[in-house]
Amino acid sequence: MSSAVENDDLLREPSLYFNRELSQLDFNFRVLAQAQDPSVPLLERLRYLCISCTNLDEFFEIRAGTLQHAQQLGLAAGPDGLVPSATLARIHERSADLVQAQYECWNDVLRPALSDAGVRVLHRDSWTDAQTEWLRGYFLDEILPVLSPLGLDPAHPFPKILNKSLNIVVVVEGRDAFGRAGHLAIVRAPRSLPRIIQLPEAISGGASDFVFLSAVLSAFVDELFPGMEVKGAYQFRVTRNSELLVDEEEVENLALALKDELLGRGYMRAVRLEIAEQCPPDIVALLLENFDLDESAVYRINGPVNLNRAIQVYDLVRRPDLKFPPFTPRVLPGTDAMFETIASHDVVLHHPFDSFSPVLELIRQAAEDPHVLAIKQTLYRAGKDSPIVEHLIQAARNGKDVTVVVELRARFDEEANLGLADRLQAAGVQVVYGVVGYKTHAKMMLIVRREGSKLCRYVHLGTGNYHSGTARAYTDIGLLTADADIGHDVHLIFQQISGLAPSLELKRMLQAPFTLHSGMLMRIEREARNAKAGLPARIVAKMNALNEPQVIRALYKASQAGVRIDLIVRGACSLRPGVPGVSENIRVRSIVGRFLEHSRVYWFENGGEPELLCGSADWLERNLLRRVETGFVIVDPRVARRVHAEALENYLADNCNAWELMSDGHYERVAPAEGAAPHSAQMKLLHKICG
Repeated sequence: MSSAVENDDLLREPSLYFNRELSQLDFNFRVLAQAQDPSVPLLERLRYLCISCTNLDEFFEIRAGTLQHAQQLGLAAGPDGLVPSATLARIHERSADLVQAQYECWNDVLRPALSDAGVRVLHRDSWTDAQTEWLRGYFLDEILPVLSPLGLDPAHPFPKILNKSLNIVVVVEGRDAFGRAGHLAIVRAPRSLPRIIQLPEAISGGASDFVFLSAVLSAFVDELFPGMEVKGAYQFRVTRNSELLVDEEEVENLALALKDELLGRGYMRAVRLEIAEQCPPDIVALLLENFDLDESAVYRINGPVNLNRAIQVYDLVRRPDLKFPPFTPRVLPGTDAMFETIASHDVVLHHPFDSFSPVLELIRQAAEDPHVLAIKQTLYRAGKDSPIVEHLIQAARNGKDVTVVVELRARFDEEANLGLADRLQAAGVQVVYGVVGYKTHAKMMLIVRREGSKLCRYVHLGTGNYHSGTARAYTDIGLLTADADIGHDVHLIFQQISGLAPSLELKRMLQAPFTLHSGMLMRIEREARNAKAGLPARIVAKMNALNEPQVIRALYKASQAGVRIDLIVRGACSLRPGVPGVSENIRVRSIVGRFLEHSRVYWFENGGEPELLCGSADWLERNLLRRVETGFVIVDPRVARRVHAEALENYLADNCNAWELMSDGHYERVAPAEGAAPHSAQMKLLHKICG
């Protein structure tokens, strides 16, 4: 017993854990590598660059903002031994490296390459006379009427600056009509203005020419200060903490509390300041003072401060030769009769290679089918103009009993989900906001249908959201089944969420925060016991992120017992692989390709009787212990073999888009061995499934 305790203490050593925030930050370097890869189509490279910028925005809004709050509360160090202040310091250092790499990629690689391809994002100093004249007219007609410059003086203190909004700080000299001496003014760009402006082809000579709004504002800002001299104009942008902190125990109405909280989200505490690199130090100091930031939070930018807005160029340019080839997802046979198809056999959908349309069809057919009595569904992110929502509303109008669990706290979708809940309630749908203190992140749909003298349950379970858009951009697994045990389990979980049911005994499923964590630990420990007994023992798991300390220690112990463990972790991974005596049997890889890897799949060899589960949860502390999540066993051996082959073994063979995590924390890109053929897991599935 004492040796086991000593080993457990050893496995708690901070050196065995990578910092979750820094690991998540490093994921963006792998995304940026796609923008730097000349084998990727040019406009897709621009898209990857913009994704890395948007990801960094969200990282500061949520991860850095949360750490800042933790620092104020004096919270202790995490498993890696870093206190919040130390983590924040490293974040700013690593982020500075990332920002520099992003703008080098933009200025030195992508802008010139796009220009050579006839897609020009023009610098102000390269405008022709005709372009300058057209842009001046555009400024006077379309931009100036909606601007409200604010001179800074005792009567006009520094204004509130909205999160991630584009602003120009202007240095002016002279006196205005009231005799006031000019010094500094702030010009805020309203969100109604496009951040990228496309010039007419007649002005551009047939090329696709674009200009950032920030360049136009800087070029013609003197028009806002007639009779005064503009000495300088410097763009800046501030990022604020956007994590909502609603005390659910203290509010009577979560929806109303969230609405109030959302009103102030754009003006919460600042965490980062981006500013034009040539901005004078005294102005930078003024901004830092007003945003209550120190010098470590400043990022001096050689280019537009809102570089992620260049994604509009991708959307506006019709150049198929500069984008990934289009594909048509495979449509499940028998979609016209979904109940008969699912009743005959379990169906697995591997998105985006398999179409999401069978899920939409199932809901549509349920809404119209006179034998359907009830529909229950979770909605975490549904997307704008969701066809699923329309089908649910129609089902309610057709007299079905429709219950929808809407997660109001889905990050950055809170406002959309509040509106969604109002629409559903107005149509007669029973809307449930989930469980106080626990986000409902599970992806479940249950349909109750009368067939003869009995009631049958049809279920959809997924690893991703009920969102038609992301179903074409994210890899996810969906299961359609009429299995009675799974139907029973899903029914009980819905009852528990909407009512006040006790903890459940489920037959085929695991549920967070009750049995999912312990169920995963039990399976990992079972592999360790099997390895010690000389039985077949292996673990292959695919997820978005891994940081839960007990799971990591269990994996270390399994590795020590001789279990071979392959982890496919897209983003943050706190586990340190390859440590002698601890994790030398663990390999960790990350796949970054055309589609965002999002499926969660867990396979255990189980002494020669493999068990495969899918689910909505990563191996993160929040998912396993502080959310409502589900994990479901794939019962049908045929379906399980397909998921194992496509979502696991296929990805372990990838030597084109894979990165391997080294024991020192850095990732190395995997390349085909000498004489080996290239293997891209995503391309393999595109060719195999989509044809």
